[in-house]
Amino acid sequence: MSALKIQTRLIAAIAILAVSPLTAFTAEPVGELIIDSGSQNRPVSFVHFKLPEDWDSIPHTARTADGQIIPFQVDADGTGWLRVANTAANQQRKIQIYSGLSAAPLTGISARHVGNKVEMWSGAKRVLEYQAEPGEFPRSDIKEAFRRGGYLHPIWSPGGTIVTDDFPTNHVHHHGIWFPWTKTKFEEREPDFWNMGDEKGRVEFVNLDRFFSGPVFGGLNTQHRFVDLLADGGKTALNETWNVRVYAVPHDLKVSMFDLESTQTCATDSPLILPEYRYGGLGFRGRGDWDGKDNAHYLTSNGETDRIKGHATRADWCYIGGNTDGKRTGIVVMCHPDNFRAPQPMRIHPTEPFFCYAPQQLGEMAIEPEKPYVSKYRFLVLDGEPSVDQINEYWMDYSSPVKVTVVNRAKSN
Repeated sequence: MSALKIQTRLIAAIAILAVSPLTAFTAEPVGELIIDSGSQNRPVSFVHFKLPEDWDSIPHTARTADGQIIPFQVDADGTGWLRVANTAANQQRKIQIYSGLSAAPLTGISARHVGNKVEMWSGAKRVLEYQAEPGEFPRSDIKEAFRRGGYLHPIWSPGGTIVTDDFPTNHVHHHGIWFPWTKTKFEEREPDFWNMGDEKGRVEFVNLDRFFSGPVFGGLNTQHRFVDLLADGGKTALNETWNVRVYAVPHDLKVSMFDLESTQTCATDSPLILPEYRYGGLGFRGRGDWDGKDNAHYLTSNGETDRIKGHATRADWCYIGGNTDGKRTGIVVMCHPDNFRAPQPMRIHPTEPFFCYAPQQLGEMAIEPEKPYVSKYRFLVLDGEPSVDQINEYWMDYSSPVKVTVVNRAKSN
C-alpha cells in the first residue's frame, strides 16, 4: 500500500468522523479476523496484521460478533491494528471488518507538539512527554555539559502521579527513560555517552520525524546521535532512531502502557565496542521521593524483591515503585525476548530508584557496521501494590502475542 493511499485514507476517515454522527459501514464485512488467545488470559491485546491489498478503501470499522465497535486503525506501513479486551485463555474470537467508518466516539491517544516536547494523552489524562530539543535546567548550579534532549519525562501513572525524575541532584545525568552507553571503545578512544559531565561523549537529539494520534495508539518517531567528544571536533559514532508507541488501554484496567524500540546503527565503518560493565543501555530513573534504600521497591519476574540480590540477575521484567503521599505507584520494564542476550541482566541500584537493562554485563559486545542493534521494551505503569499475576498476563501478551488469521471476503477489482 502506498504512503499516498494511506495518507488519503486517514484524511478521509478524519473528515467523515468530523461530519457524521451515524455509523456508515457497508452491510457485509470485507473480512474477518480469527483471534486465538492461546493458553493465556489477556486483559487487553493490541492485535496487528498485514492489511490485504483489496481492502484498500476508505476507511474501515471493526466489530465483535455481538456488534460492539472496537478501535481500529491502519499504521503508515499498511499494518492494521485493533484493540481487543478481556480475552480468556483458550478462546477464539471473531472480529468482523467493514468498509466504512463508525462515528461512535472511541477514546484513543492524542499527540501534541508543544514547544520542544511531544505530549501524549489518553483522553483527558497525560501519559508521558518526550523531550526533543534540550529544555531548561531545573536548577542554576547545573553545568552546560549536562544539557540533554532525546528522552521520556515526565511519565504519569493512570492516577496522575509522575513516576520519573529528571536531573536528580545525586545523578544529574539521569533522565526519566533514556538510552546511553557508558564504557565504550570507538576507534582509538573511549568515549562515555552516559556520564555527560566528564565531557567524553553525549547523546544529542537530531530530529522529530513525526508524531501521530489514533484510536488504538499514538506515537512518535525521532532521531538521536551518539557523539564522541574525545575525537577532534567531535565525531558521531552511532545514529539512533526511536519508535515510541503509546496504547489506548481501556481506563477500567487502570494501567497505562507504551513501547520503546531503539535502532542503533554505526555512523562510520568503525564498530562501537562495549566492554563488560555493570550498567549502560536502557535506563529508568524513578521519582525523588523513592530515593533511599528503603523507599524504592523492586520486584522481578523471578520473584526477587531484594534489590541487592536482584542486581546482575536476568529477568523478563522488573517492577520499580514507591510511595508518594502514602500511595504506591510504579512502573514495569519488560525486555522483549528478541533482544540481544534476552532476558538481559539488570543493574539495580542499591540505594537509588535507578534501573538499567545492561546486556554487556555478560561480557564484551559490539555494535557493528551494517548490523543494526535493535532493542525493544514495553512499559506498564500502575497505581497500587504490584500483582505478579497481573504483570505476567501483560508480559505473556507482549512476549507471545495472540495468533491472527485473516479471512478475506473482499473482491479485487
